[in-house]
Amino acid sequence: MSRILKFLAFPMLLAASGVHAEPAVVGHEINVLLDPQRGTLAVKDRLTLPRGAETWTFSLHRDLDPQVAEGDATITRIGGQDHLEQFRLEAKGAEPVTLRYGGQIRQGLEDIREGMGRARQWSRGTIGEDGVVLDGNSGWYPRMTDSLQRFGLNVQLPTGWTAVSQGAGPAVTPRTDGVSIGWSETQPQDDIYLIAAPFARYSRLTPTAEAQVYLREPDEPLAGRYLAATARYLELYSRLIGPYPYAKFALVENFWETGYGMPSFTLLGPRVIRLPFIVHTSFPHEILHNWWGNGVYVDYESGNWSEGLTAYLADHLMKEQRGQGADYRRDALKSYADYVRDGKDFPIRAFRGRHGSASQAIGYGKTLMMLHMIRRDLGDDAFIAALKRFYRDNLFRTAGFDDLRKAFEQESGRDLADFFAQWTRRTGAPDLALSGVTAERTDGGYRLSGSIEQTQDADPFPLTVPLVVHLEGGEVVGHRIPLTGHDADFALDLPGRPLRLAADPRFDLFRRLAPGESPATLSALFGADRGLIVLPAGAPQDLTAGYRELAAAWSKGSTGWKIVEDRELEALPEDTPVWLLGWSNRFLKDLGGDPSTFTLDPSKRSLALPGEPLTEGDVSVTLVFKRSDQPIGWVAAGDPAALPGLTRKLPHYGKYSYLVFTGDAPTNRLKGQWPAGDSRLMVWLSEERPQLELPTAAPLATGRD
Repeated sequence: MSRILKFLAFPMLLAASGVHAEPAVVGHEINVLLDPQRGTLAVKDRLTLPRGAETWTFSLHRDLDPQVAEGDATITRIGGQDHLEQFRLEAKGAEPVTLRYGGQIRQGLEDIREGMGRARQWSRGTIGEDGVVLDGNSGWYPRMTDSLQRFGLNVQLPTGWTAVSQGAGPAVTPRTDGVSIGWSETQPQDDIYLIAAPFARYSRLTPTAEAQVYLREPDEPLAGRYLAATARYLELYSRLIGPYPYAKFALVENFWETGYGMPSFTLLGPRVIRLPFIVHTSFPHEILHNWWGNGVYVDYESGNWSEGLTAYLADHLMKEQRGQGADYRRDALKSYADYVRDGKDFPIRAFRGRHGSASQAIGYGKTLMMLHMIRRDLGDDAFIAALKRFYRDNLFRTAGFDDLRKAFEQESGRDLADFFAQWTRRTGAPDLALSGVTAERTDGGYRLSGSIEQTQDADPFPLTVPLVVHLEGGEVVGHRIPLTGHDADFALDLPGRPLRLAADPRFDLFRRLAPGESPATLSALFGADRGLIVLPAGAPQDLTAGYRELAAAWSKGSTGWKIVEDRELEALPEDTPVWLLGWSNRFLKDLGGDPSTFTLDPSKRSLALPGEPLTEGDVSVTLVFKRSDQPIGWVAAGDPAALPGLTRKLPHYGKYSYLVFTGDAPTNRLKGQWPAGDSRLMVWLSEERPQLELPTAAPLATGRD
């Protein structure tokens, strides 16, 4: 998640979607007095307006009542939308204009549902005793339509409080009535942020920029981990893309759960910050947004390219450095298959921001897979050179997919117009299959022949399909087959006897997964718009009540999910996803038990998983399997106290087939996926089927994550 989404799916920002390639730049000298207890601010803003225009339109919070304090100018209220009012500013002459305004901003938190069991909170902006979070959408400063801004910011706060914004700072000045905090940024910005709370501040100079951490409670070890990680990631991305564009990067702890990436800082929730894996996953993503989104700005009218590019160079790269890039790409394809259905598909260029699992699968997943295909076609050197050019040519400017395409074309010397048009303007995905594969002995070895096909009803997509052949003796041979139509024949001369042919075994292409390539996972249920949740009527009362609350939370806002007790059914339906709850659910026998995957004994409350010790007792377990094409999931808590945590956590484990938790929190102890099987994209050419390994592809960039 990132700041550049402007609190994601809400397009009410009056300036964001109207920013052009060369917007005007307005200068702000802002002095703010914050009163967190009352939820108010008092502001004096000295505006330096670009020459060439006398009339400007700006937005401000409806309760702030702006007045001209200095300068030859007038302001007129011209309309409003939600919590924002629009004003027309008429300025005569070239002298700065100073506005004064003040009032309360306390919008509160709102829930946004993102699918079955998933929700998050957001705010249009708030000033309170817990903290202050303000951006342009809050209307806390006069944001001019179609403009960027430079600023100097001075914030007066109560004793013990500090403020954070983008750019250079803080400049701290003690006062008799509190403290004054100063920040400034001379590069054009598409927003101005103001975050404040009684923070404990930590800092460390790095060769790239100053690393800072702001925590709501002192925690030096935690701060030290983030300061060290900041130094590593700043160095990595400066080397990969270009110089870091800001004076600092700060981790700032919010007072509700967020994952926003603002220019030169990130605003993360208190629980998120303390998850041990975040420093290796979400944190590099937020740092990278200072290149993509907060360094090169997004032309939202032509589509948000930034999230997919950031996910590819952060989340995907971190996995690729560990040799898990193919697993990450398969999970991205599976998310598309599980969440983008029932009319939820749209072109990449229509993506503005994440507002649920389907939009994430397209805007993040499909976009990063498109970029991966470009990388494989052009090669790493040209791909990296294009990223550097795109960054260098568009820093602190607004750019779109066409600008990204031009950078790849300039560095590769190839015309990519058709490729970008196909992948950014179309919906859907190709389906692939191998057919007619034969192997014949030749004088020099073997000839492997066959055809690769696109089997979808829609027009074919432009693809270059990787084929991987395992030979007797252990050698692995790779070939790339252009596929611009529905099918393409191939004939490969090989030095030895082929054992197996696989098409796209590392999931290098954006496509539909073939049956057998991907195991059943929780996302098959969480991505469904309809289904059945079956409660155990015979469970103890406290467990039954807990399961009912879980079912109600997961089905909230969705009329397609129904809740029943097991005694109300004679048999489970076969045409809809099903959740079974509880050890005593009488349909638990339908889970069967395959020794190659799991064995289950409800009478002993025991579950045996492949290669894992027997799980029994007061643990909480979850697994999913498929009966034909029907996904059936099962959740059983060892203790009623674990159910609220399971309710909240399980929707975030969509890529797993089975999970084991312990305790009331509960804490995840075990997670995994069922093994994938053969598919129509794999052909065995020998009677023996040995265990074969794919060589790991080199990562785009190396270095510790």
